[in-house]
Amino acid sequence: MLWSLAVARNKTVQLFRHKNLPLLLRHRSFSTTGLYGIPHLKSPKGFQPFVDEAIQRSGELVNYISSKPSASELMRAMDEISDTVCSVVDSAELCRQTHPNREFVEEADKAAMKINEYLHYLNTSHDVYDALKKAEQECHMLSAEAQRGIKSLRVEMERGGIHLCPETLDRVNKLDIGISHLCREYNQNIVTDPGTVDIYPASRIPKNLHHLFKPIYKSEPLITKDISESKDTVKEKGFRITTDPRTLDSVLQLSSDDEILGCGSYAELAVKSNMASSPKVVMSFLHEMSKMVQAKSTEELNLLTKFKREKCGQNNGDLRPWDEAYYTTMMKSSVYKLDSLVAASYFSLSNCIEGLKVLVNSLFGVICHRIPLAPGESWDPQVLKLCLHHPEEGDLGYLYLDLYSRKGKYPGCAHFAIKGGRRISQTEYQLPIVALVCNFSGSRNPSAVRLNHSEVETLFHEFGHALHSLLSRTDYQHFSGTRTVLDFAEIPSNLFEYYAWDYRVLKTFARHYSTGDAIPEKLVESMLGAKNMFAATDLQRQIFYALADQTLHGEQPHPLGDVSSVLAELKRKHTNLEHIEGTHWEARFSHLLNYGAGYYSYLYAKCFAATIWKKVCKEDPLSPIAGNALRTKFLQHGGARDPAVILNDLVPDGIYRSYNGGIIPDISSLCEEMELMEENQKKVHLL
Repeated sequence: MLWSLAVARNKTVQLFRHKNLPLLLRHRSFSTTGLYGIPHLKSPKGFQPFVDEAIQRSGELVNYISSKPSASELMRAMDEISDTVCSVVDSAELCRQTHPNREFVEEADKAAMKINEYLHYLNTSHDVYDALKKAEQECHMLSAEAQRGIKSLRVEMERGGIHLCPETLDRVNKLDIGISHLCREYNQNIVTDPGTVDIYPASRIPKNLHHLFKPIYKSEPLITKDISESKDTVKEKGFRITTDPRTLDSVLQLSSDDEILGCGSYAELAVKSNMASSPKVVMSFLHEMSKMVQAKSTEELNLLTKFKREKCGQNNGDLRPWDEAYYTTMMKSSVYKLDSLVAASYFSLSNCIEGLKVLVNSLFGVICHRIPLAPGESWDPQVLKLCLHHPEEGDLGYLYLDLYSRKGKYPGCAHFAIKGGRRISQTEYQLPIVALVCNFSGSRNPSAVRLNHSEVETLFHEFGHALHSLLSRTDYQHFSGTRTVLDFAEIPSNLFEYYAWDYRVLKTFARHYSTGDAIPEKLVESMLGAKNMFAATDLQRQIFYALADQTLHGEQPHPLGDVSSVLAELKRKHTNLEHIEGTHWEARFSHLLNYGAGYYSYLYAKCFAATIWKKVCKEDPLSPIAGNALRTKFLQHGGARDPAVILNDLVPDGIYRSYNGGIIPDISSLCEEMELMEENQKKVHLL
C-alpha cells in the first residue's frame, strides 16, 4: 500500500522544547482527550469526522500536487498526505484489534473501509503520478532521502498498475478485489473452521498440542464404550487436523496472473523492491541454508528416534511426524532437568518491563519512564504509557504497553505504529508513538504475572520493532521506523532476541518473585542448552516453509490446484520427516497469504542479526559504544537509506555478498552459533 502508517499532522512537538523541565511536570496533563491522544476519538462516533477531515485535507493537497510544484514541495505535500491519511489507517487498525468496546471496534471498521476506498483513489490518481514523474526528473538537487522518497512513491504506484492502459488496469483492480475477498475467507477459515476430532478423556492430550484443541460441551448425555485414546493416537489426530485447502488454491490461481504487471510471478512482484531483489536470489539463499543444515538435522532426527525407541521399549520404531514435538519436549526436559515454572519464577512481567528500561538506558543513555494517560486516551485500565527521554535531546517518543489477554483482543504479540516521526522544521520534530501489544495471561498485577521464557523472547522481539520506530529520525514519515522493506525491517527484532538470552543482561532484571535473588547462571545455561537442542531441525522447518512460500507464489511449472503434491515434494527434498497424505497444513498457515513470498525475510534477517550480534554487541551487550553504533548507523535511519548501505556502515567486513542484482546475507555467524559448520566450511566462508 502506498499510504501507510498513521500520523496526525497537526500534532507536532518541538525537538528541544522543555527538555530541562522536570519530567513529572512536563507530562502532567489532566485535560480530556480522545483515544491515543487524538481529539476526534472521544467517542466511537468520532471516527466519522476523523476520516472525513483526513480525506478533505488530503484532497486539498492532491489539488496542490496537480499544479506540479517544485520537487521539494511535492515531496513535503506527499508526505503530509501519508501523514494525514495514515492517522486514520493505523489508529483504526489498532482499535479494531484491541479495543474492548464493540462500538469503537465497529466504528473503526467503518472508518477503515472508507479510508481504504479513498486510498484506492489516491493510488490511481494520474495527476499525482504525473507530478511524481516530473519531480523525479528534477530532484537531483534534493537530499538523498527526498530523492529516495519520490522514486519509491512512483514505484509503489506502478506496483498498483497506474502506468497500465485503462482496460488492463481494470483487470488488475478486479483481480485485487477477488484476491482480497479470498484472503479474508482464508483467514476466517483458520479462525472458525480449524477442524475437529473427538478425544476422550481430554487429559490424554499432550500439553504441546493443547493449542490445537478447544473443548466442546454438549448438554445431552454421553453414552460411550471404551473410547479412551492412546497418546500416540491423540498425537496423530492432532497432527491430521486440517482445513479445506481450496480457498488457498483459488488465491494462488488469481495471484499467478501478475504478468500483466510486467512480472513473471507474484513472488517477483513482491520481492523486487526488497534487499533480495528477485526470487532467484531468495531461492539461492534458501538452498544454501538448506544444504548447511542438513547434516545436523539428520543427526538430531537419529537422536530423537533413538530416544523414542528407549521410551517405548522398541528396537526399530520410526519417528512419525506427530511424534516430533512430543518427544522433543520430553527429551529436552530429560536432558536438562529444566522446569519451566522454575524459570518463569524469575520473569515477572514487572521485572521484564524493568529489563527493557535497563536495556535502553545502558545502550542509548535513554530514560524510559512511565507517564500518566489523560482521561479518554486509554482503551483499557491496564494500558501503560512510557516516554523515552534523552537528557540532552529531550523526549524521543512514546510507547503504549497493552500486555494482558482479554476477550476479543488480537491473539498474538505485535508492534503497532500510531504516529511516525517526521521533521516539521529545523526546530520541530513530530515524535513517534507506537503500541506494543501482547497477550500474557494470569493476574492483572504485573508483579504476579510470570512469563515463560519464550514469552520473554517475544517481548524483546517486539520491543526491537518498537525501538526501530521510536529511535528513527527521518525527515519524512514515509520512511519512519519500520517503514522499510520487509527483509530489512525484521533485523532489529531478531537482534533484540539475543538480549533475552544473554546472562549478562538477564541478571540485571531477572529476579525471583519471592526472594529477589538474581537468576542463576546455571539455569540460564540449561535454558540455552534446551533452546539449542534440535535447533537445526527447527531451522530446517523454517527453511521448508520459506521454500514453500516462494514456490507457491513463483512461476507455475506445476498444475495449479495441485498444491499438496508440490509441498510434499519440497518436504521430501528439504526435511527429514515424511509427508502424510491428506494433511493440508498450508490451509491454516496464514503467513502464506499475509506475507506472500516474504516468509524468507525472517531467516534472511536472522542471518544479519547473528552477524551484528557477533561483531557489534556480543563482547559487551550493554556497552554504550555498541548502542551508539546501533542507533546512529542503523535505527535512526528507518527506511530513509538503502538498507545495504546501512548494513555495510554498521558491519563493513562481509555482512553480505552481492548476487544477481540483489544481496545474500553471510550465513556463517548463524551457522557457527548453531554449530552447523565443519572446519572446512568455516574457512570457505571466511575467504
